[in-house]
Amino acid sequence: MRGLSPPYCHSPQLSRETLQATSLQNGLTLQILPDLSELIDLVPVKSTTGKVLVSGSSGLIGSALLPALKANGWQATRLVRGVSSGNGAITWDPTKPLAPEVVSGFDAVIHLAGESIVGRWTEAKKLRILESRVRPTRHLAQALASARQPPRVLVCASAVGYYGSRGDEVLREDSPSGQGFAAELCRQWEAASRPATDAGVRVVQTRFGVVLSSAGGALRKMLPPFRLGLGGNMGDGRQWWPWIDLNDVVGAILHVVANDSVHGPVNVASPNPMRNADFTKTLAAVLSRPAIFPMPAFVARLAFGEMADDLLLASQRVQPAKLLGSGYVFQHPDLQQSLRVILGK
Repeated sequence: MRGLSPPYCHSPQLSRETLQATSLQNGLTLQILPDLSELIDLVPVKSTTGKVLVSGSSGLIGSALLPALKANGWQATRLVRGVSSGNGAITWDPTKPLAPEVVSGFDAVIHLAGESIVGRWTEAKKLRILESRVRPTRHLAQALASARQPPRVLVCASAVGYYGSRGDEVLREDSPSGQGFAAELCRQWEAASRPATDAGVRVVQTRFGVVLSSAGGALRKMLPPFRLGLGGNMGDGRQWWPWIDLNDVVGAILHVVANDSVHGPVNVASPNPMRNADFTKTLAAVLSRPAIFPMPAFVARLAFGEMADDLLLASQRVQPAKLLGSGYVFQHPDLQQSLRVILGK
């Protein structure tokens, strides 16, 4: 894929047939998911398929990833808590060790499960966030390490919170971790997958940025005030926001699964991060609304507690060095274009 111009970026002027024909001429395998047109436009996929196990399949990323996997020929099985809802699911209790035979025989495992980080970060909330990520990841990694047929690759979710707030510093995968709860969470979260690494499984930790989608996440919560013309900066607006379109989250996961050269932490964020002030101005412009009502830092802290400093006010100028270096071509690298597609503008 390196060096190819992306014929698969969304364009309202091109028909589905034209896009498919163009992609075939370039030797790419593309899938168009008509039922998820707002979420997944076109995903470039290397022709690697097999059996894949996915946790967190009901979340924002998982619910978009699962149909993309199936559409590209993967036989997907969901790893779910409680009683399974039917075929194609394996039940587990994330708080308890997992039997190795339950997870044996999969070609790839994608682990996305975890408590939502949205909400005021009380001590109880932070404990739930931590325990819902670290212990289940360790149990899954230990089971895979002991499986008779371990997977080729384990992809574990992580986040750019690993870096803490770093001002204007450019952050790549080899940048050191930072300070704060989010950074400590990500260190423990990523370390929990070590049993699989030690057993010879290729492990990728996907450090997700701010995922943009109308179906959920930060953007969905920002839209109501911005549509009313009541949006504005968070704090002074100078902090860098490492945003990424949900289409590229799915594309990046499929990319790292298919590319054996990719391992360890991978920044899953747009190559064009934006300062919060520019992000809010762009969103307001796409909605044809003003952005003149900033949220002062002290108000954000009152509303969200420690979450405000670690997520909303933190500055993370993240670069996806490994994705770019391994040949991934972003479908939506431009914020305005991404928002117009997401919002149908």
